[in-house]
Parts: sequence; C-alpha cells; structure tokens
Amino acid sequence: MFSKIISPDTKKVLSLAFPAALKHLVDILQVLIDMLMVGTVSVAALAAVGMSMQFMMIINVLMTLYVIGGNALISRFIGQGRKKRASALLFSLVILAVILAFFVTIGGYFGSTHFYSWMGATPAVVEQGSIYFKVLSLGIVVIFLDNLLYNALSAAGDTKSSLYIKLFSAALNAFLNYVLIFGHFGFEARGIEGAAIATVISYIFNVVAYYIFIKKMNSSLDFIPIVRIKDVKRVLKVGWSAALDRGISSMSFLVFVSIITAYGTAELAGYQVGLRVEGIAFMPGFGFAIAAMALVGQNIGKKDFDKAYNMGIISGRIAYVFMGSVGLIMILFPEFLVSFFTKDALTIAVASKYLILVGLAQIPLAIMFVYSAALRGAGATKTTLKVNVSSLWLFRVIPSYIAYHMGYGVVVIFAIMNIETLIKGIIYRYLYSKREWLYTKV
Repeated sequence: MFSKIISPDTKKVLSLAFPAALKHLVDILQVLIDMLMVGTVSVAALAAVGMSMQFMMIINVLMTLYVIGGNALISRFIGQGRKKRASALLFSLVILAVILAFFVTIGGYFGSTHFYSWMGATPAVVEQGSIYFKVLSLGIVVIFLDNLLYNALSAAGDTKSSLYIKLFSAALNAFLNYVLIFGHFGFEARGIEGAAIATVISYIFNVVAYYIFIKKMNSSLDFIPIVRIKDVKRVLKVGWSAALDRGISSMSFLVFVSIITAYGTAELAGYQVGLRVEGIAFMPGFGFAIAAMALVGQNIGKKDFDKAYNMGIISGRIAYVFMGSVGLIMILFPEFLVSFFTKDALTIAVASKYLILVGLAQIPLAIMFVYSAALRGAGATKTTLKVNVSSLWLFRVIPSYIAYHMGYGVVVIFAIMNIETLIKGIIYRYLYSKREWLYTKV
C-alpha cells in the first residue's frame, strides 16, 4: 500500500539513500570496534590510532581531487547512456589513483615517525604510531581504489553492492583484529601492528570484491582500458575546487576545535562525545547527499534539468524529516544519549548542552548536506568552495575566537556553530533555487 503512495522518483531516491546511509553506519561501527580492540593493547596504541585519523583527513584531500570530479562526470555519462565512456573514465581514474597512492605511500612509510612527533605525541605514542602507520601506508593504494570504486558505483546509481561488500569487509576486519591483535588460531599477537594488517587486508578484500562485481555481475560500470586525457582533465577541473574546499575546511575545523580545547578538558571531551552522538544523525543526511549527487548528475546528463532539480528537492525533503526527527530526540533525551559514551558528570553536562543546540540545527544541516552535494554532482565545486570557506571563517571561526577572548562560555561557541550552520543552509537553499548551477560546464 505504502509503495503505491510514494512516487517513482521518491522510490529511486530512497533506493540509493538507505544503502548509502547503512554503509556509513557500518563504517562508523568498524572504527569503533577497531578503537575498542586497540584500546585493550595500551593507551598509547589507542592514541596512535586516533591520531592516524588526523593524517587520513589530509590524505582524503587527495582522494577528493579525483573522486568528486569523477562522480560528476560518470553520473553524466550514465545519464547520457554512455556506459563505455564512463567505464573508460573509471579505468583512467584507477591509474591516477595508483600514481597518487604511490607518492603518499612513500611519504607515509618514511615519514610516519616525524608526523607523530610534529603532532606533539609522547615517545610511546610515536613508537606505536610509527608501527601502525607504516603498515597502513603500504595499503594506501587499496584505500584509494576502494574510495574511488565506491563513489563511481554510487554515481552510476548503485549503492546496494557497496553495502554488501562493506558488511563482509567489516566482519572480516573484526575477525582479523581478534586474530592478529591478540594472537589466536596459532597466529602471533601483534598488537597495534595486527590492527593495521587487518585494516589493509579488509581493504584488499573490498577492491577484489569490487573488481569481481564490476567485471562478472553485469554492473552498471566496467573497466575499459582506454585513457582519455581530455576526460581526466575535466575531472581534475572539477576536483581541484572540491579538494581545496576539503583541505581548507579541515584546517578550519582544527582551528575551531583548538578554540574549544582552550576551555579545558571537560569542554573538549563534551564536544567530542556530542559530535559522536550527532554522527548518528549524519547517516540519513549522508545517504540522501549521495542520492542527490548521483541523480542530479545523471539527469543533467540526460538534459532533463527540471528532473535534476526535483531530485535534489525530493532528497532534501526526506532528509529534513529523518534528520529533524533525530534532532528532536537529541533535544528531548540528551543526557540519556551521552551516557552511553561517558559517566563523567561534567562531560555529560557539556555534551548535553551541545546536543540540545545541534538538535535545533539538524534541518538546516540537512539542507546543507543535500544541496551542497547536488551542486557538486552538477560540477559546481567552485561555488561550494566559496560558500563553505567564507561561511566557516566569517560566521564560525572568527566569531568563536572573539567570543572566547571576550570571556563567553563554551555554550556560546556551540551556539555560534549552529548559527553558522543555519546561515549556510539558507545560502545553499537560495543558490539551489536559482538553478544556475544546473548549467555548469564540466
């Protein structure tokens, strides 16, 4: 009965968004399981793995260079019915990813000790981190390829296959963690090194599974060994703005966190715990952003600009409902949600105030998620770069810095963050309604 009520376009959005959101959930759970298992080795090992995520943020900037542009172009080719052209582009991007990964591997393997030292880590953390990141660096190529293949299939309109692959991969990673970290089934206990090996093997599984799926199971894409330099240049033309956006935004985020850190340990811990809980609300937003990016790009490829626009609107409306509902739960039950992560009374108090405020901002956040993704799907990455960087600095970082030095409490910083989210949501809604981005040349 329900399936007869919703429109075919809404069904299409849901069919892409739900698997993408669930995959995001599995990604989060895999990280949590990794942290829990590594945490039993030593505090230094746990800190080393946590700091490695900061390095991966930097590496993600490089992946953005070819992923976002690849998404925009592959989705257009699929919309135009040009599967061979899309498949040739995918092959070209695989080569580009391997080349970039080679240089990152060299830097990561030989520079891992220096990275941790530069971050101010203790000698114990530097030692553990060097062991962990050297192994992880050797697997950078499969990490790059996994990210590329997931996003390429999503752009082609397939998120279910990636979910199935991720479910098996996460289970494999947890099992290998158990075997290699602690030493079971005749294997030597390798501690943090075992965690890194398990992570790399799980990524190798992902890439092999993607390859088998694409080549053997009538996938929406293929690997066609043709390199079209023109198409690669088009990808990079779109991708450099997205990569710069990601890089500057990541640095801006670190500056913002440093302001919160200045308030004290409890305030920082409360913010981090609140951010973890809020990550649950990100799941539907992430899923509908993926759906909007793919469907907008495909329909632009078909020259059906009205449908491309409407796909973003549908994705946004459903995202409002899901994220708004989660936001309401945050507002009504903040202490209960936070209590799963900490029992410290002061941390719970700070995190609860954070959740109440961000709960109010979930609908503007949904607007930002979906409409910015739609613009990126259309290739309008220069627009998203300008909006994100200017909004972060003018309405979040600088006001937060001023508020801190004027003696205001951390709650004011949280409020400033939410006001910035609201302003950014309004800006994206305005830009989206103008429709000029639909005609971006890629």
